[in-house]
Amino acid sequence: MKQLLMLLLGLLLSCPAWAHGGEDHGDGAQGAAPAGATTFSVAALSEQFEVLLRYEPLQGGKPADLRLFLSDYATNAPIKGAKLTLTNPEDAALKWTVTEQEPGVYLVEGQFPANKAYSFALNIVAGDKADLLLLDGIKVGAKLPVAATAVPDAPGLFSSWKTMLALVGAFALGVVLTVMLLRRRPALRVSTPTPVVYENQA
Repeated sequence: MKQLLMLLLGLLLSCPAWAHGGEDHGDGAQGAAPAGATTFSVAALSEQFEVLLRYEPLQGGKPADLRLFLSDYATNAPIKGAKLTLTNPEDAALKWTVTEQEPGVYLVEGQFPANKAYSFALNIVAGDKADLLLLDGIKVGAKLPVAATAVPDAPGLFSSWKTMLALVGAFALGVVLTVMLLRRRPALRVSTPTPVVYENQA
């Protein structure tokens, strides 16, 4: 009997605590999964300038809008009023218009004819500084990677099985404890009163 009792106790202790739907008892809320990048970017730098080209997915044969960020290499300060000229080594006939939107931020407008990789040869003239940088790896027609989304664990057959096992174990443990208590309880002794005998005295 004791062995059965210990077995049932071990079974109950080994079962995980019942989970409450929608509750998280971890160290902290996990953050939701990243939504994924919304733009592509290409960077280049020299001893004088830092350039970052950022763009949304492009399609060949359709108008293209790109953002070019220009800053000083030594101070990282945005450079305003720069004269920028863009050409494509893959196709010298392509034309691009550059418009300054705010200090250090320039809008590049034009069109790529096909879905393939291109590059920009960027000529920079800013005050008394000038340089030529290559922005390589502009992927026309490429798709942004889709961020993987975690699928929450749904209560299934396995969790229901563990819950039923815990309930059955608790019931069996209660039955065993009841039986043990009844066996150990001493039997009640019923005392029978001794009948009174009256003697007749002559």
